[in-house]
Amino acid sequence: MSDTLLVTGASGHLGRLVLDALLASGKVAPQNIIATSRDTAKLDAYAARGITVRAADFDDPSSLDEAFAGASRILLVSTDALDRPGRRLAQHKAAVAAAQRAGARHILYTSMPQPDDSRVTFAPDHLGTEDAIKATGIAYTILRNGWYAENLFMALPQALRTGVWHSATGDGRIAHVTRADIADALAGALLNAGSDSRTYTLTGPKAYTADEIAAVVSETTGKPLKVMHVSDAELAAGLKQAGLPEAVIPTVVSFDTNTRDGKIAMVTNDIERLSGHAPMAFEEFVKANRAAFIG
Repeated sequence: MSDTLLVTGASGHLGRLVLDALLASGKVAPQNIIATSRDTAKLDAYAARGITVRAADFDDPSSLDEAFAGASRILLVSTDALDRPGRRLAQHKAAVAAAQRAGARHILYTSMPQPDDSRVTFAPDHLGTEDAIKATGIAYTILRNGWYAENLFMALPQALRTGVWHSATGDGRIAHVTRADIADALAGALLNAGSDSRTYTLTGPKAYTADEIAAVVSETTGKPLKVMHVSDAELAAGLKQAGLPEAVIPTVVSFDTNTRDGKIAMVTNDIERLSGHAPMAFEEFVKANRAAFIG
């Protein structure tokens, strides 16, 4: 493969897994991969394997022209800049513009499921980025990443200690997917991106309610776990009492609202289409991470 592939945010959890998947594929030489990060020292191990490492800061558009130079296919991994309204979308638009200036032939972007119809507070950032990419006229692949199974590590270990999981998701379902499975799909999309434009939604193989998730986790860990169904307001109050920063609480609550309203219940086979293998079943994920859930 002669095209040069570029991965932004390459020092993050997802970015590293994408690099690992690209190298493991045997379909691209390390010298044809560019990895960018604000902190290039975190990518020393990949540089040692022959990957080109470059500094890139989405808050500094002037850094992006040099970082993106020579890249044919660019995977833009969405940032986590949610500290102030508009910052994340501005970062993404700067990266899209830089990709266009660099002469990229294909732009790939990690979005979220149905950002045009979502209760999640940051959905407009993703929709705005998708629109900006489409406006360039460059071939694109939108990869709408489902909710990471690893996100459950933030709430369930504590819930298992108390035996109670407070949730405002009601009977809503969600098909959690592992970060590794998403990374494999992203790598597959990057390796095979051509002149067509496509949109994929990346999910786990089955959607579960909170009660069903709790039952799986309880059975696997041997610890009792009951779901206490609460309102959005009650969940927000509990998060505040737990010490979560007030600015973050509406976003966390919006995840549950979105699930309760059935806006992330979809199940697709897009991961298998892109990666060549089925995503890990939720039960297997819990078994593999039993120690992390117990805490």
